[in-house]
Amino acid sequence: MTRKQEVLNIIRAIPDYPKQGIIFRDITPLLGNTELFKFVIDELAELCRNQGITKVVGIESRGFIFGAPLAYALGVGFVPVRKKGKLPYKKIAASFTLEYGTDTIEMHEDALTADDKVVLIDDLLATGGTTRAALELINKLGAKTAFCLYVIELSALEGGKTLNVPYKSLIKY
Repeated sequence: MTRKQEVLNIIRAIPDYPKQGIIFRDITPLLGNTELFKFVIDELAELCRNQGITKVVGIESRGFIFGAPLAYALGVGFVPVRKKGKLPYKKIAASFTLEYGTDTIEMHEDALTADDKVVLIDDLLATGGTTRAALELINKLGAKTAFCLYVIELSALEGGKTLNVPYKSLIKY
């Protein structure tokens, strides 16, 4: 069995969570497995090498789990994208549509500059709504997005088709 297959196998599928008809992909067993978690970070870092990345931008909250160690592995800074009201300094915001309403994410206004080339990371790509809002924030600050990066892609939802930048995912369901 390959390491990627081991990652696929260790991620739990929780049916009907958080609501009926949804299969939640639970990454906590992956995070608790030292060897597989290290493998995932190493693989993500390999996807980013020689791309001129200056910052890793992670989306709250599971994007932080993978983004901070990725930034460390690459030797670059980490920028958090947070839910509205969580950042203490001057910020910019972008809203996006959810199944039942809207949500807003924010980034500090001095987090990126036009000199930055970023990789945007989250644990999972579903419909792409949160990613599109985060890309809007990156663009507002003038930074360039090299690509978006995910541990998991839910291929059937075709979220990648809604992005205006390249994306990569480690595993697909």
